[in-house]
Amino acid sequence: MPQEVKVSIIIPVSKINEYIYESVPHLIEQTYRNFEIIIFVDKKEINHFEDKRIVIIPSGSVGPAKKRDLALKYARGEILAFIDDDAYPEKDWIKNAIKNFENENVGAVGGPNLTPENSNEFQKVSGFVLGSKIVSGGAAHRYKKEKRREIDDFPSCNLFIRKNIFKRINGFDSNYWPGEDTKLCLEINKLGKKIVYDPEVVVYHHRRKNFRGYLKQISAYAKHRGNFARKLDKNSFKIMYFVPSLFVLGILLGSVLSFFSKTVFGGYSLILLIYFIILIFTGIFGKIKGFNFFRVVLLIFLTHIIYGIGFIIGILKKDIKEYWR
Repeated sequence: MPQEVKVSIIIPVSKINEYIYESVPHLIEQTYRNFEIIIFVDKKEINHFEDKRIVIIPSGSVGPAKKRDLALKYARGEILAFIDDDAYPEKDWIKNAIKNFENENVGAVGGPNLTPENSNEFQKVSGFVLGSKIVSGGAAHRYKKEKRREIDDFPSCNLFIRKNIFKRINGFDSNYWPGEDTKLCLEINKLGKKIVYDPEVVVYHHRRKNFRGYLKQISAYAKHRGNFARKLDKNSFKIMYFVPSLFVLGILLGSVLSFFSKTVFGGYSLILLIYFIILIFTGIFGKIKGFNFFRVVLLIFLTHIIYGIGFIIGILKKDIKEYWR
């Protein structure tokens, strides 16, 4: 696609922070040159960036979804590129994404959000865990490079969409965050437009820095996914999202029944043993060494438990409030 097609890069953030100062140089160095950068902040801030393509717009104290919706008012590009404030792209990020829009049936494009090399040990471990099949299943391509394909759901930390499509579906559903991207992708699917995963559309996304932050994020994602499954949304009502909850229920039921039956106790113990052997081999095949090996095993287990519980909560509750970092 020729460079006369303008791209609007949209970044929602509470205020200009160190991540923004890390991200902007990578955005400025894009090989595709026809773009603008719009940073939506809570309150008016002085624009210290010299590049005229960067604008900072106060939105009021609203969530990321509502900030992204303001692209309908302020963005001048034909393509909107959504990226989180704590992520930064490779230099061919826009160039590689734009190629996909040569197909008129493509409404949106996403790519992997990888763990930065300068991450701390916990962030690298959590990035590995998120990219493992035993945790993310069919969604592992979000955290590592896999083959190009059509998908029906993708996060807004690395998502390109035609502005005319974004306008037709009235942007994100601002009642949801996280989860607004799931609703967006569902609406794109309803229009009969394709969403493409391209492994060359790469951003590097900082992970949560500790157990507490990571598990809080997993819980929030699970609650919203469960809430969408409750409403029978096509891209959320999938068996892989139910598996962690079945695992949690199995642990609870198995532990209770084991008190009354030696046979159940034997079967229950064997299943748990096989499960933890799989976790151990996940670390071995991932070439995880030292203390991080035990972190991987523990974090996968805790991810399954927290996601399983959160998903059940999401199914049972009528409405889930926004999650704020």
